[in-house]
Amino acid sequence: MTAPTTIYRNAQVFTGNAALPLRESFAVSEGKVLAAGDIGSVRLASGTSAREVDLNGAFVSPGVVEGHTHMLMLGEALDKVQLRDCTTVAEVQARLTAARAAHPEAPLVLGSGWLFDIFNDDERPTAALLDAAVPDVPVLLDANDLHSAWVNSAALVAMGITDETPDPIGGEIVRDEHGKATGFLLETAAIRHAWAFLESAASDADRDRFLENAFSAYLKTGVTTATEMSFGPADLATYRRRLDRDGRLPFPVNAHWLLTASGDSATDLEAIAEVARIRDDIAAQYGDTWLRITGVKFILDGVIDACTAAMREPFANGSRPDPIWRREFALPAAVAADAAGLQLALHAIGDEASTIALDMIQECVRVNGPRADRRPRVEHLESVADDTIARMAALGVTASMQPVHCDPAILDNWQAVLGDKRADTGFPWHKFQDAGVPLALGTDAPTAPHEAPNNLFIAITTESALDRLRGPYHAERALTPAEGLEAFTLGPAYATHRDHELGRIAAGYRANVVVWTANPFSGPSDGLLGSSAALTLVDGEVAFSAAE
Repeated sequence: MTAPTTIYRNAQVFTGNAALPLRESFAVSEGKVLAAGDIGSVRLASGTSAREVDLNGAFVSPGVVEGHTHMLMLGEALDKVQLRDCTTVAEVQARLTAARAAHPEAPLVLGSGWLFDIFNDDERPTAALLDAAVPDVPVLLDANDLHSAWVNSAALVAMGITDETPDPIGGEIVRDEHGKATGFLLETAAIRHAWAFLESAASDADRDRFLENAFSAYLKTGVTTATEMSFGPADLATYRRRLDRDGRLPFPVNAHWLLTASGDSATDLEAIAEVARIRDDIAAQYGDTWLRITGVKFILDGVIDACTAAMREPFANGSRPDPIWRREFALPAAVAADAAGLQLALHAIGDEASTIALDMIQECVRVNGPRADRRPRVEHLESVADDTIARMAALGVTASMQPVHCDPAILDNWQAVLGDKRADTGFPWHKFQDAGVPLALGTDAPTAPHEAPNNLFIAITTESALDRLRGPYHAERALTPAEGLEAFTLGPAYATHRDHELGRIAAGYRANVVVWTANPFSGPSDGLLGSSAALTLVDGEVAFSAAE
């Protein structure tokens, strides 16, 4: 039996397009938006048998299209010891000790979100500091940016890291003056050792729980589509189990397969061919309504906080790290991926890394020719040169950025390690907008809080969601509420080739819609903080209801 048409009325409806006025109602029929506009027009389009729901003046928008996330990592992080609000090493140690005491049977202690700000100028993360809290089982702590791992001595042993273990390409096992591993793993060393160890330690049931955690957490905060940025074999197997069980996902996911720099072009090209094969197999078996392997992810550099980002000029300490992907390997790999129809998602935090990213895209155009459906994207763009922004506009490249990464409460170390004018020119969303560069905003969870309203608050104020006593980080960058919401909805939908069906409340679009408990268009902006979805619809069906 076909469900009746439902009219949602007495609302303030943002349709996804910042240039359009708010509407007062919309109708849903058979999982899609039937109409949006004034109540008379919507009733006329819906027929006399439609049921009506009074939203009592609530603010409504398209469901948030999370522009950059790591679903299984987020779901796992929600189970870990939370460290983002720790201000000292002693506080981290105390939380780990308490976690160990609370679960003495646990084979591991895992934590997430520690900040570099907890260390004094002459300190770095060491295994000894963690051994003082938990010496008997492995401890693995993800940095807030997920680009490094802090581990104890038991974890070094469990991961098989010895003094002779070589550094992987693009990473470092930090060692002391005697050549001994200190317990700090940077970039691909964290991926190759810490991530691989955790993957081997988790069961299929664990991963199924992680995925469920992520879906549930996101639906509560208004997310109805996710852009996955670290997809791999374990993720694929987990999604397959969910699709085989339910025939669908709680909401659509667009996945980018994570490529690891190998230092060998033949190996890189084989990996890209395998991703293309997997993409086609998944599409043939499941379609692309719920899971779509959209493209590949290149991590071109590290992060500013750890001084591993690729910069045109040195950091304040004089260091100037090489990129993780050198041009001689990055350009042919990009061309091969582009030729296979795989979208490029290019992690580039430093201004030199974003230069390499644009070189890769320009090489794809030169070799493979112009193509309207290419839609390449650069991720993060924390420190970016004006000439790169101009190139992005000319090449039609999307800027994928995360307001939560410039919450003023976590910028002290970021600014200090840059140490010059670059400390005040980061995260220039307004420059991208002025240049006509498409903007897709997300959270990069779990490297930052996943809650969409807090992320929107930072985007429209440049203030801190974590410490309200902090001043804004360059208020001139703030977006209007309409601009911010478009960049959270239609922007990421465009970036993943879903803008024909997602990111808008318009006739024919999938009815992925959120009714909010706060209104960014009226009242104080800080009313967004800690707010959530009152009602989340996915294909017209209730996926989350605060009332329940």
